[in-house]
Amino acid sequence: MGMIKSTETSLDDQAIIASAEQALSDIASIRAEVSKVIFGQESVVENTLLAVLAGGHALLVGVPGLAKTKLVTTLGAVLGLAANRVQFTPDLMPSDILGSEVMDQDESGRRSFRFVKGPVFAQLLMADEINRASPRTQSALLQSMQEYHVTIAGQRYDLPAPFHVLATQNPLEQEGTYPLPEAQLDRFLLQVDVDYPELADERKILLETTGLGEATPHAVIDAERLMEIQKLIRRMPVSDGVVDAILSLVRSARPGQGNEATDKHVAWGPGPRAGQAMMLCARARALYEGRLAPSLDDVHALAEPVLEHRMALTFAARAEGMSVRDVIAGLIKQSRS
Repeated sequence: MGMIKSTETSLDDQAIIASAEQALSDIASIRAEVSKVIFGQESVVENTLLAVLAGGHALLVGVPGLAKTKLVTTLGAVLGLAANRVQFTPDLMPSDILGSEVMDQDESGRRSFRFVKGPVFAQLLMADEINRASPRTQSALLQSMQEYHVTIAGQRYDLPAPFHVLATQNPLEQEGTYPLPEAQLDRFLLQVDVDYPELADERKILLETTGLGEATPHAVIDAERLMEIQKLIRRMPVSDGVVDAILSLVRSARPGQGNEATDKHVAWGPGPRAGQAMMLCARARALYEGRLAPSLDDVHALAEPVLEHRMALTFAARAEGMSVRDVIAGLIKQSRS
């Protein structure tokens, strides 16, 4: 009996390796296609793609004008997803996102309600400047991100599959913004910080985007293939060493767990969702980097995008001018030693 079991497992492993190798080449083609349109910003492209490959949503944070929107439309095109875009404003209502019931009248004068779907019914939803909308509208979007359906007048409507939200957020110091509540930030698998481009990349942007012909991205895969890759990522084995590293990193970011620096600087730390996000994204990152198994390197590289929006500093730490990034950098350093 033992004999049969082991052959089954090895067949299964071979099948996983074969499909992982196919996924590797698909992901390499996706990267190549995106780089025709988006110059530089490698880590931004990587982390945004990882969130989608791992089956989740991403929050892109940065000042206006850094091509965040362009990145999202490019990804939609390259991944072959049906995409919609909503520009969030203070007067945006939940029904502007979810949809609403309208009254129809037929020839005989009978009236009935008909549901008109809102822009949330897409495979890729770009939520632009999400922190400009009122908390009520934000929570309508965030609830559908969590539940993958919307309920209007007691009727349930399922969202398309796959369903991904890539939201952009301006830095909170800007006028007229409503910060997202902590519990809602946790719904984003990753937070992706978008900085100004490097000099060489900015030169390329100037030259390539101000002429007549601008590169347009083409679909490399379709929604069905994306879902196959997402399933595969969930089946990839993770070694005990990597699982332990994820647990110890996430737990070291929580106050009251015996980490001196964290107890001093962190008001509240990441919950179990952080570990789940890390498990999924580490596998996706291995494939993205051309490997078949996640390593400690993946855990360290993902620490910031996974933890940054899931923890907050104490007042004293903020007064000293510390940032969450500084604390995470310290935790990575500790975990390496």
